[in-house]
Amino acid sequence: MSDTKPTPGLAPGNASLAPQEALQPAERVARVQPFIVMDVMNQAAAIERAGGSVIHMEVGQPSAPTPATIRAAAGRALEQGRIGYTQALGTDSLRARIARHYGQAYGVEVPGERVVVTTGSSGGFILAFLACFQPGARVAITAPGYPAYRNILIALGLEPVAIEVGPETRFALTPELIARAHADKPLAGVLTMSPANPTGVVMAPEAIAAVAAECRRLGLWYISDEIYHGLTYDQPATTALAADPDAIIVNSFSKYYCMTGWRVGWLIVPQRLVRPIERLQQNLSISVPYLSQVAGEAAFEATAECEAIKAGYAENRAYLLQALPAIGLGDFLPVDGAFYIYCDIGRYSNDSMAFCRDVLTQSGVAITPGLDFDEGRGARTVRLSFAGSLSECEEAVSRLGGWLQHR
Repeated sequence: MSDTKPTPGLAPGNASLAPQEALQPAERVARVQPFIVMDVMNQAAAIERAGGSVIHMEVGQPSAPTPATIRAAAGRALEQGRIGYTQALGTDSLRARIARHYGQAYGVEVPGERVVVTTGSSGGFILAFLACFQPGARVAITAPGYPAYRNILIALGLEPVAIEVGPETRFALTPELIARAHADKPLAGVLTMSPANPTGVVMAPEAIAAVAAECRRLGLWYISDEIYHGLTYDQPATTALAADPDAIIVNSFSKYYCMTGWRVGWLIVPQRLVRPIERLQQNLSISVPYLSQVAGEAAFEATAECEAIKAGYAENRAYLLQALPAIGLGDFLPVDGAFYIYCDIGRYSNDSMAFCRDVLTQSGVAITPGLDFDEGRGARTVRLSFAGSLSECEEAVSRLGGWLQHR
């Protein structure tokens, strides 16, 4: 009998391969789809590097700089020299300031102890999902909806349950839809977003309350993504905490405060989750960067600057609501909030990937295929971001109109 032992990590039947070639990524990672909007951004950047001109309407990112008040606070902290770790849950002062914001903005009392500072909303989702759900748990999300929900859940070994929503529910989840999905196979949680990406739809207070009540009745975690709060045009957004003090809130300084690159956000969680999430944060990231936390605290003093930027979005929105139908792109959802228009292109194409590729390469306008947001129906939709300047929106409409006319 041979005394030869298999090489550690070498799969049986692959003896001819070096060990590093035989090893493969985890199966769940292979199921994580690309974030298509980032691929579009890469393609647009390649065109620009080659000397081409691109109007960027693909990425959900404010084009305005971070307000001066925020940058000045970070600059002062940097001048002090010591930039180190903070407590895993965030600095006491930032957590207290976020808690105070809920009283001022919504009339909801939140103890600072229930606030967790996170690395943007993305870090918040990872912490919340890990703290709330057992491996394999099923979590309801909407289709169309933000694609990172689906992919983060899959990466963590959880099962996203995409529930199709449409005009009959204003593209939002309802108690009936949740109950039906739960009866089919039990859910562990529900995730909603208002204002929503990509639709821009804002849920009415009574709609949020109804979802919260249904989650409580069924014994499900309710997670509310409120990252676009502050960016509404006809009606204010309501926090889910007003309906259920046990709702888990995910928010960020990225959108309203123009701080995408600072990577700082927050969770509001029930008291029983604070210590488990603290343990996770201690091990996953130690703490959120100190400078970003200083900037986040200062953001609450930058409201005047942020409102001026928001006024620009409102101007862009008003222009596009008139201009897009005039060029043949008039079939879109309500644009209550955020800075997106989600548009049906079925009269032109049933392949949104090819449509967006051609728009980019032939007209120099970068927009996002609906397949990023809805795997079932997104082949006939696209998303346009109006977070840039009015002149950029005008130029985009001119280019799109000419391209549609001659395609």
